[in-house]
Amino acid sequence: MGFNRRLCISIFFMEFQAHFGADYAATAWIHSLVDCTTMLCAPVGSLVGNRWSCRVAVMWGGVLSSCGLLLSSFTTSLELLYFSMGILTGLGFALSYTPAIAMVGCYFQRRKALAYGIAMSGSGIGTFVLAPAVQELIELYSWRGAMMVLSAFVGNLCVCGALLRPITECDNKEATVEERESVGIMLPKESEDGLLSSAKLPSVPLPQRSRTLLPHLKRRLCFPSNFLSSKEYSFLLLPDFLGLAVSFLFLASGCSLPFVYLVPYALSAGVSHQHAAFLMSILGVIDIVGNITFGWLTDQWCVKPYRLACYIFSVGMEGLCCLLTPLLHSFPLLIPFAVLYGYFDGAYVALIPVVTSDVVGAPYLSSALGVVYFLHAIPYLISPPIGGWLVDITGSYTATFFLSGAALLASTLVLSTVTGIRRCHYQTLPVTKDAKQSLPLSLPNQSDCFITFNKEDCQAVDS
Repeated sequence: MGFNRRLCISIFFMEFQAHFGADYAATAWIHSLVDCTTMLCAPVGSLVGNRWSCRVAVMWGGVLSSCGLLLSSFTTSLELLYFSMGILTGLGFALSYTPAIAMVGCYFQRRKALAYGIAMSGSGIGTFVLAPAVQELIELYSWRGAMMVLSAFVGNLCVCGALLRPITECDNKEATVEERESVGIMLPKESEDGLLSSAKLPSVPLPQRSRTLLPHLKRRLCFPSNFLSSKEYSFLLLPDFLGLAVSFLFLASGCSLPFVYLVPYALSAGVSHQHAAFLMSILGVIDIVGNITFGWLTDQWCVKPYRLACYIFSVGMEGLCCLLTPLLHSFPLLIPFAVLYGYFDGAYVALIPVVTSDVVGAPYLSSALGVVYFLHAIPYLISPPIGGWLVDITGSYTATFFLSGAALLASTLVLSTVTGIRRCHYQTLPVTKDAKQSLPLSLPNQSDCFITFNKEDCQAVDS
């Protein structure tokens, strides 16, 4: 997904527009369909990964996305490009992305945010390395030849998928911690290295139904290969997740526009093609820094309770960057934008799985990520054409970047409001200090309520 959203359309946008004689809005539909299909089919990726394996899902995704790019190199109209690149390639990315991200949560518990940051920095590395390379390929072989080369490159997803090793058995210590968290047992504060010592675990008797769940939870935490029922999506009933979902809708409405229109905007400001592509390289390498540094920072014991605040801050800074973009009319002025936007984009992207896991719990992460990325589908579909339409009717990119900034700031406002309301509500409840910090949005024992779906069991654990 990082590859198509951050590189393909932004570099190929002007080539498609010139070759097919289309306006901004019509050309932007290519990007919209790629991202919409990727997000719309994200639950399919979760389903394939849960039912078969992440390895199968990623390898099939590599085949489909590679074929889609290869067919795109032979298209003779925008309509065919909508299908080959927009739908077929998007479906391939959907099968690859969600299972690969969910797999990280199976391997890492102590430094989960850092692990996600390193794993998701791959898209930034791809942007940094491939942006100037793709521009060279276009100049040497035209956009069709460049698309063929990228098709072979994306085919390596099959190799990456083959290297994924499913987990069959969890480490006993981490499984014990996760199982107790999943059934709502209060845990002591983490030690300095992030491990919870099994010797410090409280000897609290579990409800009968919770005891029967532990063997199943242990398997689900490692690799939910046979986990499809109404309870798999019971987290949808959590008010906390609903608030998070609304904020994601605004986030998706604004985050894709700069990646689509940064290069065209730079070209309209008189920046050369190579320098415009280099802006994407800068954005990509700083994105890596954001992925890793924010992942490391939010894993520290003093910052860990404030992961949600870090996420809100990074999205808000992206929104401010977009609002200031129309003031930048040269390559030296656009460099700070690429640096700041790239850094905070990497920060919030790395924190999306972490914040989602904090809200719904580890056993539901794969399904929840499928829903989270599914929520991005419609905004990704309509926001780039709307941005292109604004360019067509106004003759400038100001309104487009203002739309992006306003949507990102609205996302932070919604999430901040929901969080504030929930915290004010929880302050009236008799919960301990550790319980208030266990999840940024949810009640500490709420996970047991949607695992067992039984009010009496929740009350028994609370008592």
